[in-house]
Amino acid sequence: MSHVTASIGNLPYAVSISTGNHRLASDEPVVMGGGDHGPTPHDLLLSSLASCTLITLKMYAHHKHWPLLALDVELSFIRDEAAEDAVTVERVITLHGPLSDAARDELADLAERTPVTLRLKPGLPINTIFRQAAVPVMAEA
Repeated sequence: MSHVTASIGNLPYAVSISTGNHRLASDEPVVMGGGDHGPTPHDLLLSSLASCTLITLKMYAHHKHWPLLALDVELSFIRDEAAEDAVTVERVITLHGPLSDAARDELADLAERTPVTLRLKPGLPINTIFRQAAVPVMAEA
């Protein structure tokens, strides 16, 4: 399963992220007090959904030997002004290649069942555990 470690230091909101052999950064924009050293946490969340969507659809089309040349996806958080804190994700997928209507329909159905889509749709329980880092003992004067 996936495993991520992250840390924040002296820069106000710049976060260093490690996962396996990969290093990422996250930050807030300058207008929010950050340094804009990386995507925001919300952008990273949408990026996860985007990459999972594209990878899953590409794998499936490859497995089916369909002539899917490329895919694009654009994602946005859309706030429902009528309902406080109600936010949905709008996902627009563009398929490139001479696909049949049946293939497009199958890919549309599959997009609703990608692993990250399934994790996010019902909400995500999070079990949080706080730990205190060891504090060096200072010698009394």
